[in-house]
Order: sequence, then structure tokens, then C-alpha cells
Amino acid sequence: MLFELRQYRTKPGQRERWAKFMDEVVIPYQMSKGMVIVASYVGEAEDDLYVWIRRFDNESERERLYKEVYENDFWKNEMSPKIGDMIDRTKTVVTRLNPTPKSVIR
Repeated sequence: MLFELRQYRTKPGQRERWAKFMDEVVIPYQMSKGMVIVASYVGEAEDDLYVWIRRFDNESERERLYKEVYENDFWKNEMSPKIGDMIDRTKTVVTRLNPTPKSVIR
């Protein structure tokens, strides 16, 4: 089991729009392809921070789901341009995590 902790910084004034887009479009789309979205958050003190967590059974599943989600015309032509309008992709931080034996989230 592995997790991705994904931290995004939104462009000025875009966080609420981004959070709504994630909740209504991105997360449902990715879940329809088999992604497991564990959680999503906005920063309490940082008005540009959006964080979400995805879970994968193993590396081969992660690679397969990445292809399923990102390597198609819908994602490239419809989703990607909208995302670029709302987040600063240069500030994206993706941290891969492995749960410890006592971790509640698995």
C-alpha cells in the first residue's frame, strides 16, 4: 500500500473555484477510473493551499491508474487547460508515503 500526498498552490483568488472543481469534476472523474481518493483539504491559514491524498495498492496499480486517468484526449484537451487556469503547477509538491503499522489510514 502506498499513498500520495499532493499539495497544490492555487493562483490568486482561485482556491474556492479550484476546491469546487476538484469536488465536482476531478475527484469523481478519477474515482470513475479506479483511483481511491482518501481525503482533500484546504489550508486553514494559507489561502492558496489545497491538499489531497490518494491511495494505491502498489506501484503497478499506480502506474496503471495514471495511464487510465492522464493519457487520454479528455484529460489532455478538456481537463488540463482548466486546471492550468486555477493552480500554479510549478509549486505542486507530491510526497509518496508508506503507512506505518499503527496508521489508521490504510
